[in-house]
Amino acid sequence: MRYRFDSPLNIWKKITLVKTQAPVINVKPYLEDDERVEATSKIDADSGSSHLEGERIQKVLARGGVGSRREVERWIKEGLLNLNGLPVKLGDRLKEGDSLNLRGRPLRWEKFGIQPTQVIIYHKPTGEVVTRNDPEGRAVVFKKLPKLLKGRWIAVGRLDINTQGLLLFTNNGELANRLMHPSFEIDREYAVRILGDVTEDHIAQLKEGVQLEDGMAKFDDIQFNGGEGANRWYHVTVTEGRNRLVRRLWEALEFQVSRLMRVRYGPIFLPDGLGARQNHELTQKELDDLLTFVGLPTEKITPTFKGRSEQAAKPRGASKPRLQQEKERENEELSRDRFHKKADKKDRRPSFSKQKRTRT
Repeated sequence: MRYRFDSPLNIWKKITLVKTQAPVINVKPYLEDDERVEATSKIDADSGSSHLEGERIQKVLARGGVGSRREVERWIKEGLLNLNGLPVKLGDRLKEGDSLNLRGRPLRWEKFGIQPTQVIIYHKPTGEVVTRNDPEGRAVVFKKLPKLLKGRWIAVGRLDINTQGLLLFTNNGELANRLMHPSFEIDREYAVRILGDVTEDHIAQLKEGVQLEDGMAKFDDIQFNGGEGANRWYHVTVTEGRNRLVRRLWEALEFQVSRLMRVRYGPIFLPDGLGARQNHELTQKELDDLLTFVGLPTEKITPTFKGRSEQAAKPRGASKPRLQQEKERENEELSRDRFHKKADKKDRRPSFSKQKRTRT
């Protein structure tokens, strides 16, 4: 299986090599380096100054995978978190020795300070929902993921039940926040099959903007990708994460979406050969590239589950000397047995297969 991960400056050079359900034609350029640094600085500013004592509670819990920053902020507003016996307020920080409770249960938040980052790519099929528990009893994506010894998986964005394709999961809440933060304008690319005759006026309108019930929306790029008859394939890119945005844009112009598949999230493509319900853990090089892409420091992979990580694989041939010794010992014993058999060959009775049969 090949995995393509490239820098923002060179990603367009290799775009023609990608093999997906329909070929990728075009990719919107990413933010320039100075723009990305500015966006990173803005997020860091929102997180609070680093010179203050301790860290914000939502940042610590998000890094540990307990929940996203938005979830933790919602818990604080609902009064579900207590710090040293008192209700947590927005802006409170955790310091050494603090006691933190969530819904009356203590949280061992200290271990989140050294939580190693893990990222996996999951190929979501249609029929699964991106939630932890579904009251309707439908299949959920989180039950298909490998187990973590610490923290929990956070979904980077969502896909509706009828959409398949690439889903990113990480145990690093800060990384998930930056991948989804609007300041980065990270684009998502979808392969979509449309039922109907799409004209140039329709494409121009979709690029310019369409009024939806929750405001104006548009495709940042749209390219025709083949198809015959009434069904035509298009590749579209968006930088917003609004619910069912791709479908709603097409449906606003009275087109029917017969198939929808996400093939890229930012610099990460759906790997070739990764089948539905399969996952791929980012290697050390891939993780370093992703962390650098969003302005986070790199770190060494320390996987807590059996995956395809470079560090998780045991080096082949680690026990080779021992195997060689056992093989040499067996060869010596076989040689000794052959010598004794050869010495008393005349005294041995031939096997049944070697006896000469006489005619009667």
